[in-house]
Amino acid sequence: MAQFQLMRGLRISARTKIVHLVMDGLGGLPRESDGLTELEAAHTPNLDALAAHSQLGLAVPVAHGITPGSGPAHLSLFGYDPLVYDIGRGVLEALGIDFDLQPEDVAARGNFCTVDDEGLITDRRAGRIATEVSRKLVALLREIELPGVRTFVEAVKEYLFVLVLRPTEGQTLHANIADTDPQRLGVPPLMAEAQDEASQETAALVNRWIAAAREILADHSPANCLNLRGLAKDPGLPKFPEIFGLHAAAIAAYPMYRGVARLVGMDVVTLPGEALEDELQALRHHWGTYDYFFVHVKKTDSAGEDGDFERKAEVIEHVDQTLVPGILDLKPDVLIVTGDHSTPSALRSHSWHPVPTLLWSPFCRPDGVAQFGERACGRGSLGVFHASDEMSLAMGFAQRLAKYGA
Repeated sequence: MAQFQLMRGLRISARTKIVHLVMDGLGGLPRESDGLTELEAAHTPNLDALAAHSQLGLAVPVAHGITPGSGPAHLSLFGYDPLVYDIGRGVLEALGIDFDLQPEDVAARGNFCTVDDEGLITDRRAGRIATEVSRKLVALLREIELPGVRTFVEAVKEYLFVLVLRPTEGQTLHANIADTDPQRLGVPPLMAEAQDEASQETAALVNRWIAAAREILADHSPANCLNLRGLAKDPGLPKFPEIFGLHAAAIAAYPMYRGVARLVGMDVVTLPGEALEDELQALRHHWGTYDYFFVHVKKTDSAGEDGDFERKAEVIEHVDQTLVPGILDLKPDVLIVTGDHSTPSALRSHSWHPVPTLLWSPFCRPDGVAQFGERACGRGSLGVFHASDEMSLAMGFAQRLAKYGA
């Protein structure tokens, strides 16, 4: 709250442009063969050259030792304290597919998954089934009815879908309900458990829907079960453009990240496709319209979650070859290159490790470290800092903040 009041009080108009390039799950861990992380092993001549003229550091998304979800990690990048502004993944997924979410709705992110004959989870993502397969399963799940509630089930991408509950008889739904995904293999899916008394009735409705859905899916392979995560209602966050005085655009292919950008009031631009080249084309097309650009790359995270060190390094190399020079050609006034969190391929999941971060501006005091990697960033002048400070740094280096105090 105080940070936002400070930004509102100090922000000034300027013609400068800020680009926030976020490689999802960027941070990694050293492999045994040569002690290099995915970022360090990747051939990144453009990022390394940029690092020599930048300030480097390691960003902590939530707090030391805390593994963040994608929602709070991105909110932190946008300047929101994720411990103050908590938001469930369901709302982000719903907004990401342009669902008309109402204040009284409860939304959940759904994962199709695979269970064995004993009901134990063998694949939390059902082999990343094609979106077309997901749509067919979603059509079956739309037949489930609940008393006093209208249900909406929408396909998102691959194994992901959204479930929305909307009251029809004047009652209030509550969303303080635990995830049903145990987030590990070899155990059965959970049922929805209310975390307070007010959420008991809503949890019972969710469990009724889950039971019916799992029965429908039982004979389908590999998506023969499902889990729900991030049950939530729209919290009505303060809006990014009003806080920072920036006309902001989100360039992201994946629905969830489009959702978090829309949640904070950014314009979400239409992409011609999902490749990095399509994102660069959209950035060029909208360059004259906006002050701030959030540019998101998903596949670094996907490769990390799949445990694929080489593929994650290849994605980073592709970013270095396409997005980085393309962005620099547009001559932004501030460029921040970072991730929302770390997703080491060694762990196959998000982790608590601080995220390598690069900040370039004509007004930098360069660290003179000609490499962009975890250890290089550990020696940088930004130090280990909170990710929510990236926006105040960007605003300062873009000369969009007045002096504080007399």
